[in-house]
Amino acid sequence: MDVTEAIAEILVAEGVDYLFGFPSNPLFDTGAVEDAGIRTIVVRQERTGVHMADAVSRVTSGDELGVFACQHGPGTENAFGGVAQAYAESVPIVAFPAGYDLAKTDVDPKFNSLVNYQHVTKSCEQLKDPESVVETVRRAFSAARNGRPRPALVEIPKDVFSEEVGDIDYTPTKSSKTGPDPNDIPPAVDMLLDAERPVIYAGQGVHYAKGWERLWELAELVEAPVATSLNGKSAFPEDHPLSLGAGSKSEPGQLAHFLDECDLLFGVGTSFSTTAYGITVPEDNEIVHATLDPTDIDKEVESDHAIVGDAELTLEALVDEVEGRLDTARGRRDDVVAEIREVESEWLADWQPKLESDETPINPYRVVNELTEVVDAEDAIITHDAGNARDFLAPFWKSSEPLSYIGWGKTTQLGYGLGLAMGAKLAHPDKLCINVWGDGAIGMTGLDLETAARYDIPILSILLNNFEMAGYETPFGGDFDQVADALGAYSERIENPDEIAGAIERGVSKTEEGTPVLLEFITGKETELSRPDLD
Repeated sequence: MDVTEAIAEILVAEGVDYLFGFPSNPLFDTGAVEDAGIRTIVVRQERTGVHMADAVSRVTSGDELGVFACQHGPGTENAFGGVAQAYAESVPIVAFPAGYDLAKTDVDPKFNSLVNYQHVTKSCEQLKDPESVVETVRRAFSAARNGRPRPALVEIPKDVFSEEVGDIDYTPTKSSKTGPDPNDIPPAVDMLLDAERPVIYAGQGVHYAKGWERLWELAELVEAPVATSLNGKSAFPEDHPLSLGAGSKSEPGQLAHFLDECDLLFGVGTSFSTTAYGITVPEDNEIVHATLDPTDIDKEVESDHAIVGDAELTLEALVDEVEGRLDTARGRRDDVVAEIREVESEWLADWQPKLESDETPINPYRVVNELTEVVDAEDAIITHDAGNARDFLAPFWKSSEPLSYIGWGKTTQLGYGLGLAMGAKLAHPDKLCINVWGDGAIGMTGLDLETAARYDIPILSILLNNFEMAGYETPFGGDFDQVADALGAYSERIENPDEIAGAIERGVSKTEEGTPVLLEFITGKETELSRPDLD
């Protein structure tokens, strides 16, 4: 077999179902991957393919790694942003960009992935020796699967793909978990039980560790409210009485209230990175930081106590320690729940005029509100794009099932949400997969609606079109429902607020028939966000 066939065999052994990307790359061009039983998805632009791979990894907690390939030169240049996004958001993907022929790979100005991707990958290699294909690809998958999840990349020069290798013997990689130091658990529990108003803050690490049940158990034992990062949204059921929702640039009022008054912030599965799209870490309180990556500790937020280890194993150890100390319930749960409900009710009352607005152009909050009422969150996976689409949706959408929300908390390219929804739908065909975006975002990746139509990926795309890139006063134009129709999707343009719910119901029905849908809602310019300030 040649190197291309060997990689195809390795992908099968690693449990890969899809290869996303763009020719020319022998992994697409020769048919070896499809012959091996892996479905290839060719996108309109490379970074959408990376985004689809990103989603597969996220919504499976990394059990199935998203895999991407593209051509040498311009393909690797176009894919860079998607890989950089996955790196910033700690998403494990494996990329196989082609490179120039081995003799030309270092000739200026040819784009060399080995050189240029090193700062946005966890592992970055170039395959020069065909006989080392097994160990090289194994290192990439192992790097992506273990420790802090992040992209791994193997660049393969064009002429190396066709080099012959002997029969290969490949053992799939495994994910290993690192538990916390047992000596770090009792002090953390001391602080949790001594605190009068603790808040638990859960990040994306809880998703990758599958620590959802342990998080729930800890919250119930110590009778503490739980907030999440936007990446961690859905790690704790947001219909649970102790939920505060997710921190973001726009967030629920009860979250800000409890952060303002907490005396202990207990972060688990989070880096506590400073970002405009996360919580404002309160001051004058104690902080316990539990994270998988020791470089997170005191990186930006100084902790009073730290625990390094897998989130599920850490939560399990904490639960065991708390159970060994508490003979009876602490007795404050009812008061905490009542306070959450009271503050949330007041916050929602303030927002009700926008959520139920009859104004035209349509208020985007009305669209979000109707979406929450029509769609059963338990049966959906939802994501959003950058900017106002995120800000309008995040506080008001309640995710009740783990991995039902794909959020992000660092930096994001416009057009990210479409690929995420498409990848999520492939990984979970039984779910209604939704992306919410604006007219800026659709201009970046909207042509990949044709990819959804071509491959029968029936997503529901909610477009909030105010003909302007909000915050920048940059006018845009376009009738995107007509564009979507021409690309093979079912589309509607909605201008009357009384028609929102009906359009969403029709859109859901069309996805159930197997057709991708774009619903274009003509909205007004809305600038008010739910971002309560800490006192």
